[in-house]
Amino acid sequence: MRVTRITANLRVPDVDAAKRFYTDYLGSSTEEFDMGWVARCTAPGTGASVQLVTKDASAPEDSVVSVHIDDVDAAYAEAQEHGYEIVYPLTTEPWGVRRFFVRAPDGNILNIVRHREGPHR
Repeated sequence: MRVTRITANLRVPDVDAAKRFYTDYLGSSTEEFDMGWVARCTAPGTGASVQLVTKDASAPEDSVVSVHIDDVDAAYAEAQEHGYEIVYPLTTEPWGVRRFFVRAPDGNILNIVRHREGPHR
């Protein structure tokens, strides 16, 4: 597997209120996506981004980062081989991602994800 991007997932009580700070003050945009419970704010020109999350729509716990990879099935098998705790099983979500959550040995939960198509790859 190859990591293509890592995005911080910030827990926020209100996505719309948080978006105003990241867009108005920091000059990011939310052109990539906004699903109500999660929005990605990206800085034009640099691609630096952050995801604002109120509560994950389907996983039992929230992740601290989203690790975008080229082969999520291989990553899932490798996590199992290493005996890492799978917090949320490999799932194809209705919004177009295939992902799972794994707990790192330090306790942090990572969203290991592959977008099917489009700019989220």
